[in-house]
Amino acid sequence: MSKRRTERLLSIVVLLLSARRYLTAEEIRASVHGYPEQDESFKRMFERDKEELRELGIPLETGLTNPLDDETGYRISRQDYELPEIHLEADEAAVLGIAARVWERAALAGAAAGALLKLKAAGVENDNSKTPGIEPRLTTQEPAFGPLWEAVRDRRPVTFSYRAPGRAEPARRVLEPWGVVNRRGHWYVAGFDRDRKETRVFRLSRVEGPVKMAGRPGTVTVPEGTDVRELVRDWNRAPILSDEPATLRVRTGAGYNLRKYGKSIEPDGADWDIVTTTYPKADWYTDYLASFGADVVVLGPPELRQAVVKHLRGVLA
Repeated sequence: MSKRRTERLLSIVVLLLSARRYLTAEEIRASVHGYPEQDESFKRMFERDKEELRELGIPLETGLTNPLDDETGYRISRQDYELPEIHLEADEAAVLGIAARVWERAALAGAAAGALLKLKAAGVENDNSKTPGIEPRLTTQEPAFGPLWEAVRDRRPVTFSYRAPGRAEPARRVLEPWGVVNRRGHWYVAGFDRDRKETRVFRLSRVEGPVKMAGRPGTVTVPEGTDVRELVRDWNRAPILSDEPATLRVRTGAGYNLRKYGKSIEPDGADWDIVTTTYPKADWYTDYLASFGADVVVLGPPELRQAVVKHLRGVLA
């Protein structure tokens, strides 16, 4: 949602909450900044704003101030709009405090801090004595996190460039995102890939360049019963194996797991071995090979070699 639209909707809410009677569309138009002068454009925009407010859960009422009025008016009942008094036990408030501090240095830090302030304003204090000595922290350093989180919230498709494991160049993807989750310190987005016409999972650190919205809000439908965490867990647990083997030059005494799962191992001089292994197209594999540094050299396939070289150059940069 744009900043202008957010400000306009907020102005409508404040206006209708403070009104003592139903206000007509023309009265709202005259009081709220941002509406166009053309009548047809105003009507379309006002209809969208009313729909948006109702989707946000704002109790927008319609009615007439008196029976002689010809035009429908609008108002927001303060009694229906305001939350009831909040009562939380000390341990419940402590859990909410931990949840907010989990996001302390993340993209949602502002929203989390704001939630704590609202609780405090409602008389709910966070008892620090109820919190454990060790607390988790989540960071969202990937630039893709913010727009993907917004796309999931607004049910909007997105497009972005993604460098898959073993691929030297990124490919354009069009995704209907269902959720963004963290697993083992990494962020992932799962959803429906329109081009490949199947469910896919993408690691946010492999998204290159900007994430752009590719459709209107509300145009993405999450299938009933979808568990995004389970999708990411299964994707991480079951890598897809390619038909082409990977050929690695491994220093003697290094790469125990590479040797363990290798199809063949042949000596290559005094200090090296040539290990032929199945090449898993999993998100972690390029990073895993790069983690060996100078002890492992990827000889093939070319896509995997280029991806590992690019990763190492990025680390150096």
